[in-house]
Amino acid sequence: MQQPERSRSESYYWPTILAVGLHVILFGALFVSFAMTPELPPSKPFVQATLYQLKSQSQATTQTNQKIAGEAQKTSAKQYEAEQMEQRKVEQEKQVAAKVAEQKKADEARKAEVAKADAEKKASEAKKAEEAKKAEQQKQADIAKKKAADEEAKKKAAEEAKKKAAAEEAKKKAAEEAKKKAAAEAAKKKAAEDAKKKAAEAARKASEDKKAQALAELLSEDTQRQQAMADTQGDQTSGNFDDLIRIRAAEGWSRPPSARNNMSVSLRVNMLPDGTITAVTVSRSSGDAPFDNSAVAAVKNIGRLTEMQGLTAQEFQPYRSFTMTFTPEDLAL
Repeated sequence: MQQPERSRSESYYWPTILAVGLHVILFGALFVSFAMTPELPPSKPFVQATLYQLKSQSQATTQTNQKIAGEAQKTSAKQYEAEQMEQRKVEQEKQVAAKVAEQKKADEARKAEVAKADAEKKASEAKKAEEAKKAEQQKQADIAKKKAADEEAKKKAAEEAKKKAAAEEAKKKAAEEAKKKAAAEAAKKKAAEDAKKKAAEAARKASEDKKAQALAELLSEDTQRQQAMADTQGDQTSGNFDDLIRIRAAEGWSRPPSARNNMSVSLRVNMLPDGTITAVTVSRSSGDAPFDNSAVAAVKNIGRLTEMQGLTAQEFQPYRSFTMTFTPEDLAL
């Protein structure tokens, strides 16, 4: 756990107490040294006077000189003692002053160190506070930015969902409309096809009935009548087989859209004695190629007339190669 930092006054308190105590001790030592200084022996005079007793001097002069020399010696000893004490006092004062100056210098150095440390600490704390403030501001800015981005994304997602739902609804509605329309078209087409089939079936049945009736009438003629007609009128047999060929051609004819009444086309037909049709060509065109081609195809589709097998060689001779004329009315029997 970090100890609480002391104030500046507390940091200076103990150094000041130590400095004052040191000064008191130094001055006390100086005072004791003065009080306890032993009495020094008399110093020798600096100037020694050699008295030469002259035989001619008188006794008074000698005593006077001795007295003067004693006084001078006493004066010199006192002066030397005073000078020594003054010198020791100056030295002690210099030592005390040096120690005081050193202590002051140390105190000032400590104060400077404390002030420097305090300033560095304050600068560090200020820097940390500024960095923390900037970090908090950046954090708040990031939070605000993220919140705005989330709101924008949420809004955009809602709009996209709304558009998608509208598009799906429109698509669904269009599909339903298309389905209804298709169903209506299919129903209409089916009704038309059913009607067309019914009409075609009715027409086919009527045509078959008509063809069957004509064929029955043709084949129901008795042999005597046919023989009589062959004896008296050779062309009558030809007429009957011409009608048979027309009936059979009508069974396989597909009417082209361009076919109109009063059209006629002449076809050259080649046949074998067993009734097999070998070739069909146009000898005179109707002027409408689709109708000509449909007539040629209808005759070719007959394939073989088994009824021709009952004819004699003389009766078959006209059918080896013959010409027939067809109209839309003939083929629409």
